[in-house]
Amino acid sequence: MPEMEGVARRLSTLDRFLPLWIFAAMGLGLLLGRLFPDLGALLDRVQVAGVSVPIGLGLLWMMYPVLAKVRYESIGSHVADRRLIGTSLVLNWVIGPVVMFALAWWLLPDLPAYRNGLVIVGLARCIAMVLIWNTLAGGSGELAAVLVALNSIFQVLTYSFLGYLFLTVVPGWLGGSTAALDVSMLDIARSVLIFLGVPLLAGYWTRRTLVRRRGTAWYEGTFLPRIGPTALLGLLYTIVLMFAMQGDRILDRPWDVLRIALPLMLYFLVMFGISLLLTWRLRFRYEEAAAVSFTAAGNNFELAIAVAIGTFGIASGEALAAVVGPLIEVPALIGLVYVALWARRFFPLTPIPEGHGSNRHVSS
Repeated sequence: MPEMEGVARRLSTLDRFLPLWIFAAMGLGLLLGRLFPDLGALLDRVQVAGVSVPIGLGLLWMMYPVLAKVRYESIGSHVADRRLIGTSLVLNWVIGPVVMFALAWWLLPDLPAYRNGLVIVGLARCIAMVLIWNTLAGGSGELAAVLVALNSIFQVLTYSFLGYLFLTVVPGWLGGSTAALDVSMLDIARSVLIFLGVPLLAGYWTRRTLVRRRGTAWYEGTFLPRIGPTALLGLLYTIVLMFAMQGDRILDRPWDVLRIALPLMLYFLVMFGISLLLTWRLRFRYEEAAAVSFTAAGNNFELAIAVAIGTFGIASGEALAAVVGPLIEVPALIGLVYVALWARRFFPLTPIPEGHGSNRHVSS
């Protein structure tokens, strides 16, 4: 299809080569770990909420630019479509965590730390690069922004409870080793409040203040393009330090990284397939279906990394599982952009009658 050509070229240079940058950050971290064996102890010397200050600064910064992009003021205009919003919330906060939990327990039954890390990833709903994938696929930018804002709010309100439920309570029902999964809901809540709550408040305050003083056009056309790329720098900085501290373990267990990658890849495919099929059955417009599907399929790996480090420690298997995530997500979601563009032909191309979801006309 002509519309599918050049999807990768429409990404910025930073985003287009994100897997390469992540590989480079991993390599640099491994090298630093070999050259400076005491680096881990040095980084852990000063801690906040169980996280070393140098690591914590990277975690906070990679979240802030993303949350500064969210159009919090636009939530109300889309919340009125209860079926659309309800579908997205069910996909994100019921089906998504369950799918990741099932894949983690099915494919990693003998590796509880990596399994926990994937569960943490499954609970961290996408608030970051979904806007890029949605734009490339021709989805509704306004709806995607609203869903991102709602996910941000829901993560603050529910993440700690769901983390406790899926890491401690449900494994106990299944006969899992609760000793290996003994994590306090308070520990998770503390990590979420610090590493999501702080940048969320900062992003909201930044947008509200600068839009009022300089206008929306300046904020989105000048300010955001300047700070946006720094989120990737914060992610890469964090990955470098994490791999510097885990280098020997990673080099000794490359098979573990591949085992972590398999359920992640399946998760993206399954969640996107379920979401696209459901939105098609509900006769949503393609633009709405794309926004809902990419939001449901993506994950907030920045938050997952922060929670894994804050709760289990930087040298944990949980942290390693979380950091493998963006390496798999980028090529997977680029591929799903092409799938979405191909599936566009199956969505309604005529106005949808009143009572069948959105009443707005479909653009051909």
